[in-house]
Amino acid sequence: MTTPIPPADSAPGPDWRPVAAASTTVVLWASAFVSIRSAGEAYSPGALALGRLLAGTLVLGAIFLVRREGLPARGAWPGIVTSGLLWFGLYMVVLNWGEQEVDAGTAAMVVNIAPVLIALLGGRLLGEGLPRRLLAGMAVSFAGAAVVGLSMSGHGGSSVRGVLLCLLAAVAYATGVVSQKPALRHGSALQVTTFGCLIGTVACLPFSGVLVSEAADAPLSATLNMVYLGVFPTALAFTTWAYALARTTAGRMGATTYAVPALVVVLAWLLLDEVPAPLSIAGGLLCLAGVAVSRTRKQTGLTRKSRARPVEGSRHDEEHQAAGRG
Repeated sequence: MTTPIPPADSAPGPDWRPVAAASTTVVLWASAFVSIRSAGEAYSPGALALGRLLAGTLVLGAIFLVRREGLPARGAWPGIVTSGLLWFGLYMVVLNWGEQEVDAGTAAMVVNIAPVLIALLGGRLLGEGLPRRLLAGMAVSFAGAAVVGLSMSGHGGSSVRGVLLCLLAAVAYATGVVSQKPALRHGSALQVTTFGCLIGTVACLPFSGVLVSEAADAPLSATLNMVYLGVFPTALAFTTWAYALARTTAGRMGATTYAVPALVVVLAWLLLDEVPAPLSIAGGLLCLAGVAVSRTRKQTGLTRKSRARPVEGSRHDEEHQAAGRG
């Protein structure tokens, strides 16, 4: 009796978990813009960053202790320290500050330089290369982000200092991502995120006095928004980001965040009653289309042939065995 040959298409499909993790990150990071706007009315940039990081560190630390994962390997620490200082620390402070200096449209355009920097740094420092589909998708998404920014401009004052702060945030964000990628080869997503958040918290401790004084006068809604920023867009979203980043390239993950401006428009519409202009909707659709292009991979004939070979080989073996029996 011969063993039945499994069909060629019985191989397991693509793993949906990294895509789900990246999608979770994008949605939560988009919601952060709404919460930052609300909490920023009562908290200064440094105090807001420290309060957010404290909440995130407490949640991540509790999960870390329950899971008992232990300390990351020695090779993970350079990336953890760099991403902790630049991404968790510097990025959050200057982004909070920058959004108080420029209008939302300008901030969206400047900060969305980060995915381009991630792709360039990842191709140069991590040897990821620059696939054509990634470049094409990034071009489409960047155009969409520019359209969203132009449609939202004029809703507030802008300054050269604010633009420079948003540019610094983009550079810190991109450098932090590229530094985090090698660390994930030596540590889990939870380890890298937990200790990166802890390092960012320590770096922001000079704002402790300001945080205490402002928290005494801040309305409850602003404080709750700050806690939300720490629990969800930081603790949860940075962990799902690290999980997905460990399973794809930094450039591809960076391109995924181009969906954030599109979601910010929707969330501002739903939560802040800011009705988006038709130009904003068109730009948001361009952002999503560019992400879809950058996430696709070209199918090659080699893959189809490799799937067919085991079947042909098995058929040949059966014919050989039948000839032997004859």
